[in-house]
Amino acid sequence: MKQDDLIKGDWRNLNGQLKSTWDKLTDEDLQHPDGDREYLIDKLQERYGIGRAVASKQVEDFEKAHY
Repeated sequence: MKQDDLIKGDWRNLNGQLKSTWDKLTDEDLQHPDGDREYLIDKLQERYGIGRAVASKQVEDFEKAHY
C-alpha cells in the first residue's frame, strides 16, 4: 500500500490515536468519511496555524510511528 493510502485505509481505526496526538482536532474533523493524509494535513494547518511542510512532516512522523 502506498504511504498516502495508509491513513485513508485505517482512518476510522486511527481516530483515538489522531485525537491524542493532535488534541485540537475536533470530533467532527475525525468523523470525516473520506479522511486521508491530505485531509489530515489540511486540518492540522487549519487547527494549529502551521505551514504545509510542518504539517506534512508531523503526519509523516505519525505514520512512521504507527505503521
